[in-house]
Amino acid sequence: MTAKPIAAIIASEIKSSAAQVAAAVELLDAGATVPFIARYRKEVTGGLDDTQLRVLSERLTYLRELEARRNSILESIRGQDKLTDELEGKIAAAVTKAELEDIYLPYKPKRRTKAEIARERGLGPLAEAILADRSVAPSDRAGAFLSADVTDIKAALDGARDIIAEGMTENADLLGRLRNYMKDAAFLRARVVDGKQEAGAKFSDYFDHSERWATAPGHRALAMLRGWNEEILSVDIVVDQDDQSPMKPVERMIAAAYNVGAHLPGDKWLADVIGWTWRVKLSMSLSLDLMRELRERAEEEAIRVFARNLKDLLLAAPAGSRATMGLDPGIRTGVKVAVIDGTGKLLDTTTVYPFPPKNDIRGTQAELASLIRKHKVELIAIGNGTGSRETEKLVADMLAQLSAPKPTKVIVSEAGASVYSASETAAAEFPTLDVSLRGAVSIARRLQDPLAELVKIEPKSIGVGQYQHDVDQSKLSRSLDAVVEDAVNAVGVDLNTASASLLARVSGLGKSSAEAIVAHRDATGPFSSRQQLLKVPRLGARTFEQCAGFLRIPNGTEPLDASSVHPEAYGLAKKIVAACGRDVRSLMGDSTALKKLDPRAFVDERFGLPTVKDILAELEKPGRDPRPSFKTATFAEGVDDIKDLKVGMQLEGTVTNVAAFGAFVDIGVHQDGLVHVSQLADRFVKDPHEVVKAGDVVQVRVTEVDVVRKRIGLSMRKDGGAERGREARGPASNGGGTGNAAERQPRSQAPAQGALGAALMAAMKEK
Repeated sequence: MTAKPIAAIIASEIKSSAAQVAAAVELLDAGATVPFIARYRKEVTGGLDDTQLRVLSERLTYLRELEARRNSILESIRGQDKLTDELEGKIAAAVTKAELEDIYLPYKPKRRTKAEIARERGLGPLAEAILADRSVAPSDRAGAFLSADVTDIKAALDGARDIIAEGMTENADLLGRLRNYMKDAAFLRARVVDGKQEAGAKFSDYFDHSERWATAPGHRALAMLRGWNEEILSVDIVVDQDDQSPMKPVERMIAAAYNVGAHLPGDKWLADVIGWTWRVKLSMSLSLDLMRELRERAEEEAIRVFARNLKDLLLAAPAGSRATMGLDPGIRTGVKVAVIDGTGKLLDTTTVYPFPPKNDIRGTQAELASLIRKHKVELIAIGNGTGSRETEKLVADMLAQLSAPKPTKVIVSEAGASVYSASETAAAEFPTLDVSLRGAVSIARRLQDPLAELVKIEPKSIGVGQYQHDVDQSKLSRSLDAVVEDAVNAVGVDLNTASASLLARVSGLGKSSAEAIVAHRDATGPFSSRQQLLKVPRLGARTFEQCAGFLRIPNGTEPLDASSVHPEAYGLAKKIVAACGRDVRSLMGDSTALKKLDPRAFVDERFGLPTVKDILAELEKPGRDPRPSFKTATFAEGVDDIKDLKVGMQLEGTVTNVAAFGAFVDIGVHQDGLVHVSQLADRFVKDPHEVVKAGDVVQVRVTEVDVVRKRIGLSMRKDGGAERGREARGPASNGGGTGNAAERQPRSQAPAQGALGAALMAAMKEK
């Protein structure tokens, strides 16, 4: 497989041309980033967007790994002097790693097997004779193969069986047919382990559960696998379980591959060998393959959901540059307080104790009011953890006593705040500040600008995932890092105020480059132009090309530095400005004048129509922020705990997490409620993201309250809402979001139940 077929394969998957893919591959190989290519190389790639480019990059890695494995296999078989033209053609035609490994099985170096021992004892010809001529009973043939190592007929036939069975397990065509049949006909079955009913109550929906393997949703698969991993459930792949015929369909498929009938003496013996081979070897290996594929499929779905939620959260509406008070609630340990100015600079901190054992309510309210007046606080961000509603009520009572203008209080997700507090980043920012108070600073800052603050936290600690601890962590990290990179570059970064953590996510930059920029800024003062970046140590022309367009300098010496116009296109931008007979500053934002221009008039050999249109759009709305305007939810008074909820209540809340099966909504009771996908709208909804995204403020109605299992059913339907289906009730339905006990519990490392479970556990550990 050459670069051209790889380009053609990817092109068909992302709905583009092979030429577009080849151009993008060349840019990626040269070190260009996805945001840079998507934004500033549209002419080169024919306008591939960041989503297409991300898929392209992932598939390119897979197909190159496939090609490397193909070459390795060819070299191995060629070295064994067993490579034929037909075999080489099969290897060249394989399109997946699994298919390639099936073909390689008979030639793969392996430990000494029972079949190999049987061949060494001279039983290979016996196996061949049985397969070639069924008219003679195998026991009649076996007598001629007795020896010092093969002392009786049974030993001879067992050896022949081992040889024939190994051939069946290494027959690539047969394996492919059996695997495809199982994918279509197999069922995923879960059962509770005896005696674990009470301990595994959260998995009760899977105590006796069976569904088709092909259609099992990822969230249910991961829920069952977690129950299996915690030794609550046994999980198996079963096929033909209801077929009562003496020879199962899978066995008939094997028999057909070897022309085994039912009448000749050798056929009956071979039928027994087929049944034994299926039960002992093929069933196990193919079930393991399907279990792995199921897990991979479920992981891909979980990672996709997490990535989408993370993107929504990062691109949530910023409250803006306003003085903000951050409150990190605590009962016994007190409420941590931090006040920051409009730029995020820390102004003041304290800890107050309004709850037991001190109960200093009046002192707390007086101190908070004093800080509000002193620093002209406009926003109060309250973390949504333990003590959140109590703290919110305390603040509401205090605000009622203040004269206008009063700050606006907002409940903010504090997921990951404790991770940030104990991080090297936080220690570098606030070396003398107590760890507990750093969390309050983070809560305040994430209200001002979620993106700028959340980039300091490891993405998977932000808490918008679906079983994020159960998936491949390297794949998860790659996906989430890509989301963060795309979000940061879509918004753009103020070069003179951005932290090193935020700068490190800019196209072309990394941790060392970002730290070098901040150090240069601290030493020499704010940047007055993008060109000054070239004075930063070890930041060369190549890095400048990748990052410059995403860095903004408001009120700099060059007006275009405040926009997303790349410095390489300043000449073109100024040509456009000159055509209007205006200067840049006066033309920026004048949509009437800009709309009169014909973009085609400015196309030249270097810059095509897409770039010209982008520049015109940027001049019309320079430095525009793609994020929505700021809006907050108002929680119902007196509804502070799940016990306060009643079926039929109409409430307002904020979407915290969107999963494949619905959306989780914070309604202010310390436990997110679930709006099942069937309850999101008065129409069929296939993908919950069609209706909601993380951060949305929504109106919901309570449809179910389960205090014991801490489950809240909600509906957004206007027609009264039908009862949720069984799918909504499994532990999987609480698979993401905050407050989910099943999600928070550490994964057990105990062995799985059964041979298949043990094999899968071993494979997972190896992985």
